[in-house]
Amino acid sequence: MPIPGYDPEDIDEQLEARLDDGEIERKLSDSELEAYRGGDANLIDFLDEAEIERVLERGDGSN
Repeated sequence: MPIPGYDPEDIDEQLEARLDDGEIERKLSDSELEAYRGGDANLIDFLDEAEIERVLERGDGSN
């Protein structure tokens, strides 16, 4: 789900940096995971706005 005013690619990169493979697998269905891993979709295509905000707010531990 795109968030107005933000570059979807930047958001997706941030989500990938903050989520490990196990978390991604738990959040996506099998078909979503297949599309994501196949490059046909991004995480922002499957996560709702509240989930995206929660993940981005927690940071990546490098700050």
